[in-house]
Amino acid sequence: MVTVNGDAAGLVVSFGEMLIDFVPTVSGVSLAEAPGFLKAPGGAPANVAIAVARLGGRCAFLGKLGDDEFGRMLAAILRDNGVDDSGVTFDAGARTALAFVTLRADGEREFMFYRNPSADMLLTEAELNLDLIRKAKVFHYGSISLITEPCRSAHLKAMEVAKEAGALLSYDPNLRLPLWPSAAEAREQILSIWDAADIIKVSDVELEFLTDTDSVEDEVAMRLWRPSLKLLLVTLGEKGCKYYTKDFHGSVESFAVKQVDTTGAGDAFVGALLGKFVEDQSALQDEKKLRELLRFSNACGAITTTKKGAIPSLPNVSEAMRLMERP
Repeated sequence: MVTVNGDAAGLVVSFGEMLIDFVPTVSGVSLAEAPGFLKAPGGAPANVAIAVARLGGRCAFLGKLGDDEFGRMLAAILRDNGVDDSGVTFDAGARTALAFVTLRADGEREFMFYRNPSADMLLTEAELNLDLIRKAKVFHYGSISLITEPCRSAHLKAMEVAKEAGALLSYDPNLRLPLWPSAAEAREQILSIWDAADIIKVSDVELEFLTDTDSVEDEVAMRLWRPSLKLLLVTLGEKGCKYYTKDFHGSVESFAVKQVDTTGAGDAFVGALLGKFVEDQSALQDEKKLRELLRFSNACGAITTTKKGAIPSLPNVSEAMRLMERP
């Protein structure tokens, strides 16, 4: 087991699901047409944890895996990447979640999930490592853990404990519509915890879904703004991102790269951001600092799209700096 060293300073705790993505060996085919699949560790909160660690930050992952070969393999991947796994529990009666992912010719993805129920859905409040949560300077989560009980109650409890302990709460809804009973339920539940977060990142697609509007203009994004927020981010793929704080807003361009697979790009972006915020939150009030930080986050997201799979393609600092210095 890997545990983080020293005091509570600078620890990011990422909560939620970790699973195995099965990715076709060739791009641009349907699942039925795929000649074979490669197994790739995934799950957005786990990707974020590894993204933080790969950039030199201190991170722990909190969630539940199946007590099976895949679950043990995923825990080992966390440890091998320098992520604290003391918040990971194993379920003897349920399997680790699987997702079959289609890579379309343009690098975008479609999903088919095997979770009925998977171990991550069965995490209970009693299984939460509360000491670990209380050490978090930043507590990050998604919305997939809100879909079913008992994991939903565990998620709400973890947020409450983190907030009470003074952590910065970071939320990336990471919409996966096939997992929800309906679109209406997804929208309602994703927004049900909106007001608790300090930082929220949505993609352009999620913004359009949550506002039910076919636009990513500022006035549409501002419908998701709450006075309780410190930062709202909208990622725009290769177009970069938009940012909104109570004092300023703007956009930061991304970097032109040859896209192979967009899996994990948003997670790399979030990991880069949180790894910096955990040390210095002054960028929330300093626009010049925030823009520089978002440029770095955009670079990390862009690099992740240049290779297949999320975790293998998450960048280190020198790769990100190289892209940022490119003429």
